[in-house]
Amino acid sequence: MLAVSDLVREPWDYRFAGFLTQQDQSVRGWGVVSFELEEIDWGHNDAEQARNKKFVLRVIDLALQRHRWDELTYDPPFAQRYLRQFKSMVEGFPPATATPDPGFPGFPGPDDAAMASCARHRVLSALPHWDSCIFCSR
Repeated sequence: MLAVSDLVREPWDYRFAGFLTQQDQSVRGWGVVSFELEEIDWGHNDAEQARNKKFVLRVIDLALQRHRWDELTYDPPFAQRYLRQFKSMVEGFPPATATPDPGFPGFPGPDDAAMASCARHRVLSALPHWDSCIFCSR
């Protein structure tokens, strides 16, 4: 969330940020969150899909640089390994093969994008779904 909060610019970016907020296990409960890359609405054409995939890779690259990790109250010892694995998965994923299920509330629509930002922590939150950001809820 630290990396995506600092990179968002386009409407799809905010939707992706909203999607990430939904993956916070400390809010949703341990073991109850997961997703498939196929569930993400990558866009309606090749240009949108390529742009959105590039954005996700930029987010991962920024997180791999330990961007703002000094603000965390812990050291995530395995995060970089997981981020590298995730990056490899995204790099090899062809967005055109995605089949998001409109009946499945996985990837947020435009109305559910993470538009609210916690002023104190400068991180996007899942408002109105949660009452606070990932730091305030700890």
